[in-house]
Amino acid sequence: MDKEELNKILEKHKLWLAGKEGGESADLSGADLSGAYLSRAYLRVANLSGADLSGADLRYAYLMGANLSDTNLSGANLNGAYLINANLSGANLRGANLSDANLDGADLEGARLNYTKF
Repeated sequence: MDKEELNKILEKHKLWLAGKEGGESADLSGADLSGAYLSRAYLRVANLSGADLSGADLRYAYLMGANLSDTNLSGANLNGAYLINANLSGANLRGANLSDANLDGADLEGARLNYTKF
């Protein structure tokens, strides 16, 4: 997915969350976002299931209630990310940086956490 397409999806998602016309919930399920720069991205309740976010920069990203099930987050930087009530079941978090991430209420069932930094 190219940067322009991703930015359009993120903008429509913000409009959707605000209840504004032209908004649309972000569905990035199965997307290849490896290495993407998503620092401070606002993806509350977005669908990212099965996406490849390996090596992505998700510092301080807002992922509250997001569906990240079976997502590849290996080597991703989630420093300070807001993952409150996020679904991370089956996610690959090997080598991910989760320092200062807020995981309150997150579903980590079956998540692969080996070698993860907290």
